[in-house]
Amino acid sequence: MSDTILLHRDGALARLTFNRPASLNAMDFEMGTRWRDLAHELTADDTVGAIVLDAAGPAFCAGGDVVQMATSGGSGDTITEMAGVIHDGIRTFVESSIPIVASVQGAVAGGGLGLMLAADYIVAAPRAVFVSKYANIGLTPDLGVSTLLPAAVGQRRALQLLLTDTTIDAPTALEWGLVAEVVDQPGDRADEIARSWLEGATAAFGQAKRLVRTGAHRPFADNLDDEARTIGAAFDTDDSKARVAAFAAASRSRRA
Repeated sequence: MSDTILLHRDGALARLTFNRPASLNAMDFEMGTRWRDLAHELTADDTVGAIVLDAAGPAFCAGGDVVQMATSGGSGDTITEMAGVIHDGIRTFVESSIPIVASVQGAVAGGGLGLMLAADYIVAAPRAVFVSKYANIGLTPDLGVSTLLPAAVGQRRALQLLLTDTTIDAPTALEWGLVAEVVDQPGDRADEIARSWLEGATAAFGQAKRLVRTGAHRPFADNLDDEARTIGAAFDTDDSKARVAAFAAASRSRRA
């Protein structure tokens, strides 16, 4: 089994760690296949309630492994096929009902932006930096960057990153909405967030994530129908019944 991405389970919490630190966690063909396979494995497992995405070494992810691309002898068709494998994993995570928090400790470049944005909540260290670099080497965005980046920061700022050699620091990423928090210990904070999901109404958090992620690409009427079905299904669960009853009782007590 590949060790390019490590999987650690602690009850309902799954941790995925990019583990090619010598290559700044750039995703090669083996790592891309591992990413897709783990996405399918975890999202099909009903015992997984939250996922932490982090990375070993000084960088979070430098995107695709350009060195391997240049030396593999493959063609454009090879790159297209590999991108499709990684895209399968990204789509699977994004459209799942499992909330994901990313801990970003260093540089994020190119397709690493898309992998990071597969997470629903991003915590960055003060030294984290974010850059595109696609056009610098004559390549175009992949790994969901052309969709996930403008969804996070807006079209104009996404174009600023993609069409200029701009590197933004963590405070700017926070201002732009690329990350949710900047803290000294992003790993600890990411764990805290994931634990809060697991200690709360886990299923409801997951469905809220799914509704927002999938809703951006569907007709409004379809989203409303999905919301109606989802809240009805949630209302019938034992967890929701207990929480709704407790909320109602507390409300009656305050009014008395």
